[in-house]
Amino acid sequence: MPQPKKKRWESMAKGLVLGALFTSFLLLLYSYMVPPLHASQTFTTPDTTTTSCSPAAAQPPAAVAAGNASEEAGCAPRHNVVFLKTHKTGSSTLLNILFRFGEKHGLRFAFPKGRNDFDYPGWFARGLVRGYEPGACFNIIANHMRFQYDEVRALVPPDAAFITVLRDPARLFESSFHYFGAVVPLTWTLPGPDKLTSFLRDPDRYYDPAAINAHYLRNLLAFDLGLDSGLEAGSARVPELLAQLERRFHLVLLQEYFDESLVLLKDLLCWSLEDVLYFKLNARRRSAVPRLSGPLYQRATAWNGLDALLYRHFNHSFWRRVDGFGRQRMAREVAALRRANERLRRICIDGGHPVDATAIQDAAMQPWQPLGVKSILGYNLKKTIGRQHQQLCRRMLTPELQYLQELGADLWITNLWKLLRDFLHW
Repeated sequence: MPQPKKKRWESMAKGLVLGALFTSFLLLLYSYMVPPLHASQTFTTPDTTTTSCSPAAAQPPAAVAAGNASEEAGCAPRHNVVFLKTHKTGSSTLLNILFRFGEKHGLRFAFPKGRNDFDYPGWFARGLVRGYEPGACFNIIANHMRFQYDEVRALVPPDAAFITVLRDPARLFESSFHYFGAVVPLTWTLPGPDKLTSFLRDPDRYYDPAAINAHYLRNLLAFDLGLDSGLEAGSARVPELLAQLERRFHLVLLQEYFDESLVLLKDLLCWSLEDVLYFKLNARRRSAVPRLSGPLYQRATAWNGLDALLYRHFNHSFWRRVDGFGRQRMAREVAALRRANERLRRICIDGGHPVDATAIQDAAMQPWQPLGVKSILGYNLKKTIGRQHQQLCRRMLTPELQYLQELGADLWITNLWKLLRDFLHW
């Protein structure tokens, strides 16, 4: 006997409710998979007497190839780099550059245990590095972390270059809000289709610094750098913190001037032009929601006041560095970098441009997507690439997680989460 129509609708409604509850539970479970924030927002001072890295252990097994352009310039390429990988700043593109250089020269990477970050948003500690033991020394540290200088400093030789990248805080906030919104429960109840606008109209009404993953929604740059993201920009502590960051980081790149930043990085590390070639990775598809502008842009900047101060400070120091490098020389080197990138674009990329996730033909080229929407673009390799460029093209286009695993990183927790997401079609 067929089930009455009313009963069928009741069963469907119950199924939808249970499904929604189960989905909410899994989202909360994912949110709790990251470690809790430490109550103490300390920002430690370096103590070189406790550095445990033994520099001899960090030397790569392979020598630098003869004829390197940097050698001809009178310096040897530097192999030891700490990259504080900030969120939503184009850092995945820079990470690919470091991966390629490290792989090419047989360098030793410091990788996390089981995931693609060092238990972020918890503080970085040397014990989070896979294979760490006292005296262990690494050439490159570059995965997401909550920066703690003492712990990082202990893992690299004294000559290691410390670098990071910043971005216009309003643009970063916009990107972070859209990308991480699904794992920030306090955004779930925001009214209207444009949740970002709703939030910015009255952020104090919705924001709770103690809420799960709330760090993604205010002063994210400061948080990643190990600062107290709740600190007011006018605090008396800020000048010393800025001076401390200046001492610790040899170069602060700017996402908006990425090519100029790479030229300065190339000069700092004495690398060749080929070492810093890139394709833009992890880029977000253009949103149907208009970009922040006018009053909303100003509100986003004011809401992220500490990040705005950091950005202004390092923007000024960046251009002072460009002046020291030489504006005309910078223009020539940026032009050379763009020509080389364009040449490789024609050689490597099918169609010459990134595509939506649904149009990526090779599963190995699928980038990680935010929950609920496939908004991150990827690439298709050309079918016919000369032998000379095959490996370079593939490496330049390989997404972060796949490249990490090819380099030997163990991502079992990340992969388990991916399997769950695939099963649920998230």
